[in-house]
Amino acid sequence: MFSWLARIVMACWRQVREYARMSKDDQEADSTAGDPLVWSRDLEKHFYGEFSIAVVQANEIIEDHSQVETGPNATFVGVYDGHGGPEASRFISDHLFRHLMRLAGEKGTITEDVLRSAFAATEDGFLTLVRRTYGIKPSMASTGSCCLVGVILGGKLYVANLGDSRAVICYLGRSNKIVAEQLTRDHNASMEDVRQELRSLHPDDSHILVMKNGVWRIKGIIQVSRSIGDAYLKRPGFSLDPSFPRFHLPEPICRPVLTSVPSMYSRDLRSKDKYLIFASDGLWDQLTIQEAAEIVCNNPRAGIARRLVKKALNEASRKRETTYDELKKLDKGVRRHFHDDITVVVIFIDHEFLQKKISVPGLSVRGFSDTVGPSNFNIP
Repeated sequence: MFSWLARIVMACWRQVREYARMSKDDQEADSTAGDPLVWSRDLEKHFYGEFSIAVVQANEIIEDHSQVETGPNATFVGVYDGHGGPEASRFISDHLFRHLMRLAGEKGTITEDVLRSAFAATEDGFLTLVRRTYGIKPSMASTGSCCLVGVILGGKLYVANLGDSRAVICYLGRSNKIVAEQLTRDHNASMEDVRQELRSLHPDDSHILVMKNGVWRIKGIIQVSRSIGDAYLKRPGFSLDPSFPRFHLPEPICRPVLTSVPSMYSRDLRSKDKYLIFASDGLWDQLTIQEAAEIVCNNPRAGIARRLVKKALNEASRKRETTYDELKKLDKGVRRHFHDDITVVVIFIDHEFLQKKISVPGLSVRGFSDTVGPSNFNIP
């Protein structure tokens, strides 16, 4: 009896000592139970390795939607950062992957053109929904979403992006140090090249860019220059009257101010590529891409997306001269004054999975909704 109790006491004592050795940040990242607005799937398998996903809600109604779809020879990642409401990001989550599957089935594979067509079909579908509901719910014209998609098919990576979410690839550089490379371009008016692009596209519009409260905004309203939705900035018929002061334009637009054409990136995966990080701008507001890469590199895989979210929340708390423990006590909606909704997906690249031809059941995961089930993602 005594030896049985002693073994239990010693095991507990080892756990206490291990926890005490952890850094302060590690302890904060490890305490997940105290924040009801954090959701995660700590580690799942995909055909090329493993993945981790985490989401934290800040808005009264979460505007980030996301999904990971895995199949026998492909993996799909989608991060949809909504604004003006959740309708556009939710619509993308329900339709973009289906369009991609349909178009890939018709073409027999996935290409950059197939991805562009899936984005276009999703945009058309959402604007059709706005048109049908505009009479009874005009606010639908003001909702939109950034859209970041990554597809790994065989040994090739495709990335398509609208807005300022980011995809980052991390690989071993010289002296085996991890290197973070941003694959996407931020479509945000804070970037000089985006402002130049907008001015060149709208030379006759002196108000295409307006500095408001120290921030460049398109038409004085929005920062992102590419999106799904935002119909009031794309179609004159969807303009909103002064009863919507946040989205009201003094003069109706003559042509689209925003575009839904994504920027594209594709390349073969290389032997030194280790993992990919897909995340909404809520993460990048708090962490640099190199900081995020090193956190993934220096910590266990299980729960790594949650760890990145926690690190961002610690940083957001520090900036407001408070602590994460205090932040946890705040309700959704109030939390938005401290940080944005945050979505993080980490995709590990294990080249030996392909070499060994390991079979992994298809899996569909929807961020924050606890919707997890089988996926039909299968590219011939």
